[in-house]
Amino acid sequence: MTLEEKTAQLVGYWLDQNGVVAPMQGEMAAAQDGGTLADVTRHGLGQYTRVYGTRPVEPDERAAWLWAEQRRLKRETRLGIPALVHEECLTGLAAWKAATFPTPLAWGASFDPELVEQVGAAIGRSMRELGVHQGLAPVLDVVRDPRWGRVDECIGEDPYLVGTVGTAYVRGVQSAGVDATLKHFLGYSASQAGRNHAPVHAGPREVADVFLPPFEMALLDGGARSVMNSYAEVDGVPVAADPALLTDLLRDRLGFDGTVVADYFSVAFLEVMHGVARDRGEAAAMALEAGIDVELPTGDAYLAPLVERVRSGLVDEALVDRAVLRVLRQKERLGLLDLDAFEDEPPTGVDLDSPEHRALARRLAAESLVLLSNDGVLPLGAAPDGAAAAGSPTPGAVLQGPIAVIGPNAHRAKALQGCYSFANHVLATHPGLPLGFAIPTVLEALQDAVGGDGVRYARGADVEGDDRSGFAEAVATAQDAAVAVVVVGDQAGLFGRGTVGEGNDSESLDLPGVQRELVEAVVATGTPTVVVLLTGRPYAIGWALDGDQPKPSAVVQAFFPGEEGGPAIADVLTGAVAPSGRLPVSLPRSAGAQPYSYLHPRLGGPSDVTATDSTPVRPFGFGLTYTSFAYEDLVVDDTVATDGAVHATVTVRNTGARDGAEVVQLYGHVRHASVTRPVAQLLGYARVEVGAGESVRVRFDVPAQRFAFTDRAMRKVVEPGDVEVWVASDASASRPGGALDTGGIVASGDGPVRHEVPGSSTPRAVVRVVGPVHPVGTADRRTVGWTVV
Repeated sequence: MTLEEKTAQLVGYWLDQNGVVAPMQGEMAAAQDGGTLADVTRHGLGQYTRVYGTRPVEPDERAAWLWAEQRRLKRETRLGIPALVHEECLTGLAAWKAATFPTPLAWGASFDPELVEQVGAAIGRSMRELGVHQGLAPVLDVVRDPRWGRVDECIGEDPYLVGTVGTAYVRGVQSAGVDATLKHFLGYSASQAGRNHAPVHAGPREVADVFLPPFEMALLDGGARSVMNSYAEVDGVPVAADPALLTDLLRDRLGFDGTVVADYFSVAFLEVMHGVARDRGEAAAMALEAGIDVELPTGDAYLAPLVERVRSGLVDEALVDRAVLRVLRQKERLGLLDLDAFEDEPPTGVDLDSPEHRALARRLAAESLVLLSNDGVLPLGAAPDGAAAAGSPTPGAVLQGPIAVIGPNAHRAKALQGCYSFANHVLATHPGLPLGFAIPTVLEALQDAVGGDGVRYARGADVEGDDRSGFAEAVATAQDAAVAVVVVGDQAGLFGRGTVGEGNDSESLDLPGVQRELVEAVVATGTPTVVVLLTGRPYAIGWALDGDQPKPSAVVQAFFPGEEGGPAIADVLTGAVAPSGRLPVSLPRSAGAQPYSYLHPRLGGPSDVTATDSTPVRPFGFGLTYTSFAYEDLVVDDTVATDGAVHATVTVRNTGARDGAEVVQLYGHVRHASVTRPVAQLLGYARVEVGAGESVRVRFDVPAQRFAFTDRAMRKVVEPGDVEVWVASDASASRPGGALDTGGIVASGDGPVRHEVPGSSTPRAVVRVVGPVHPVGTADRRTVGWTVV
């Protein structure tokens, strides 16, 4: 291979660059060669960037073009190597007419890795059918600050939840023969003040114990085949130029042998954003040496600037060879080097939104809905005598009139979709084009569920802005109704288009615009009011949940539930489906309490030594349903070796009158260690179905590695000592009451005002971890198994 042929394999080419779907896309696009494809690809090509996902294209027509283009590359370039094709696939294949699934924050809320794996497999099959080889998902960034705009792309704030759910998605996508791409390696979500691309000030222990574990799990347990770097700097060093992360950690320690791809323009950003490189050639040298194999979306630095630097002797060509070999191995594994690659006929009659897609989307949406409060108004439409027939909803509000459906997100399809959906990512710059698939709104779904004549609608307000002119209509509509359903929240978008999404960070965690005022105006009518939050981040809504003031009768949190989100919400509101989602992120008290994580040491929470209170309004893992559960008879092994496993078994009893699903959460706390430890840590979880009045016995098999942490010598270890273990309905259900005991050194004040939060737990058991300090390695088991016994 000539040097030009080698570097051609290390870059992408973006066919269509309409609109803005990447940071600084307009500024960076000018650098891409604008010649004919034959000229651009004269030395070959590594990847085509978003063939289906940059503008609306008919799948069949684009597939025919792609097959022909791949054959041209085989016949007209000297080496005859087809291009790998990558696409975004975070909420489904990001292409016109393709199914849109719930956003990853909803995956986390479901606590159902098996279902997420099925969704990933369906997405992967759609991509493979269209000739796509690599998907740029999942996002494994651990949420640290909900002000960050990209929270809706994340799975949750707990590394173990992120790791198990993210690994399931990887397995699903890769089962279809498509490479998953883990992003953003590493620490991206800890950006200062929740600002996109801002510096990360995380210490090496936080990086190792919080941000790294999901990637470890997806690589070592899921076999992920590609990784994408973070845009951010960590302690002053941009990740794209950091061999300690991209080579020493990722490859030498974790054994990764796949390809590392650059997040869009991040190689050039070493010059234009970070200022650590003098020009594109130096940026290319830094990134290549650090371990980035492929520059995306285009060859801005890895073509002429890199070639010049190699020929001048400033860059060792062996670094180019290293990256090229990784790329060619990937292409060989994916079948691109086979003689018959793309010699078959392109697909026709492609259905990217099949009944299977829709069924999976609806199930995942329903499982992700989190019931935050309910005074008995839900489920709607119960029998007047309070005695529900077998299989019907438990008693709720008896409807003696119409349902008022109100709010800016009640009748907007885009309000159901996340930032990386095709609708909000691309179609926003193509006004007038239809979505290309059915997506019933909440209003339409409720009309279908209860009959159109029983539903009245008023928008009331917009998501953003201060226009209150629609309040009067909304109030009048609510006054004439038996119950009001007010649907508020976010509009996802990119870089200022919307209230959440990439580049849409927020200084406030109040609901955008005048939506809180709209809710309060409807509540003031005295009509029982159900609030549905369609959002991409958790908001500070304590006013809707706690206190003696008039407040909604029920609140349901929906994290962008996708194309079947409207029907799923209607199912939960009417009782056709019982809510079973749990909060994958804490519900914040205020923006001023951020960043916050339930994984805090004692002094990371409320105490007598500070006048501020970071306690969330609702904790991680919280969620109500239409029945009730009790935990009984927790039995835990007395001792466990530092390199062994401990078993915990608990009875889960459905004490209500309706079947239901419970997310059984196993928590732990290391009492004493060489470094401070969280007051509570999710060890494992199990999603189980329990019939009314029945019980199941759940057994957890917990490797001692779940007690591991990075010690003072920066080794990940399991230390001997005592560990408290308990089962709880959420992260704070078993927290010891009272203020932090300061031993009388600090006088206790009155403390913050607290509101009782529903929840239950078992008593805490104590496990003694025995034996020598155990250094944790990649061979140690990372996941907790569970069975019903």
